[in-house]
Amino acid sequence: MRIGIICPYSLTVPGGVQNQVMAMARSLRSRGHEARVLAPCDGAPPATFVTPLGASVPNPANGSVAPLAPDPPAQFRLLAALRHERFELLHLHEPAVPGPCMTTVFAKPAPMVGTFHAAGEIPAYGALAPLARWGGARLDERVVVSEEALALVDPVMDGPWTKLFNGIEIAPWRDATPWPTEAPTVLFLGRHEPRKGLPVLLEAFESTPGDLRLWVAGEGENTPELRRRHPDRRIEWLGRIDDTERERRMAGADVFCAPSLGGESFGIILLEAMAAGTPVVASAIPGYEKVAAAAGPDGTTPDAPTARLVTPGDPAALSSALREVLGSAPEAEELAAAGRRRAAAFDMEVLVDRYEEIYRNLLDGVAVDRSAPPTRLPSR
Repeated sequence: MRIGIICPYSLTVPGGVQNQVMAMARSLRSRGHEARVLAPCDGAPPATFVTPLGASVPNPANGSVAPLAPDPPAQFRLLAALRHERFELLHLHEPAVPGPCMTTVFAKPAPMVGTFHAAGEIPAYGALAPLARWGGARLDERVVVSEEALALVDPVMDGPWTKLFNGIEIAPWRDATPWPTEAPTVLFLGRHEPRKGLPVLLEAFESTPGDLRLWVAGEGENTPELRRRHPDRRIEWLGRIDDTERERRMAGADVFCAPSLGGESFGIILLEAMAAGTPVVASAIPGYEKVAAAAGPDGTTPDAPTARLVTPGDPAALSSALREVLGSAPEAEELAAAGRRRAAAFDMEVLVDRYEEIYRNLLDGVAVDRSAPPTRLPSR
């Protein structure tokens, strides 16, 4: 199959959707499909199968900053690429986001699958509900990655909906060479913005034992102020790191901490830590609870705790959980073992199996079977 995968976010800026898009493309290409990714890129594209559409512009969205390309030149490049490539099928990630995805919805040169990732509150969805409903109806298959994502889009778009978990490439995390450490080490990895909860972790860290170390990866507008307020020499500010270092730091850390306050539809970063065999301490928000405790894609729940979950925004509870996991080798080993089993259930190859089924059925004109897990979610 000739498959075009459209991503509205810059592929040279770290992000969960971008990681999903690139991993899916790699899997599809390994199966013999002619899959290409069309997306903005700030700099050189990250792979030869990427068609860059131009630079992005930062846009505030859902408590974060989205690197979008809504400008006319990017849309002209997109339309030219669609005409040239003659894709049999198009897979749009976040179809309602302005830029290449929305332009593709208007043009619709081939059957389209749309996957919705976002959760939380996005006022534009309500303000543009008629346009969103019209665009959603142009999709031939509508997929959500979680119940939280469904809650955002279902009020403004008609179903039916298919729920398909996000996936991860297991091998890079499982096989990474651990980054060396000199003391017990906690890793934070994410954008430095309020919803990621880094200030909560930094406050919690102040009451942890003197020999503990904290790796803070990522950056954002809040970075300078956070560094000024927390000059602790035990904190190593790593800035933006590449994929290899990311995997090695994850494997080398004694605990991965995700103190997010909300707005996460699916905790893919938790699964990456679990695949690396690193114990997880995270906020008890819906997106993370789904990964750590709820039924997985096969309908089963974990046989043992896969993460220590704490009240969001509570530095004292977070500090206590970090101390307890770091101080208890049996609990850390149990979390690591259960986490590896949990991550294996979300293997990217299993996810791509399901998308391949959707693609083939659409091209064959057959209604997609949503009767088996992951299950069909009826429109409200």
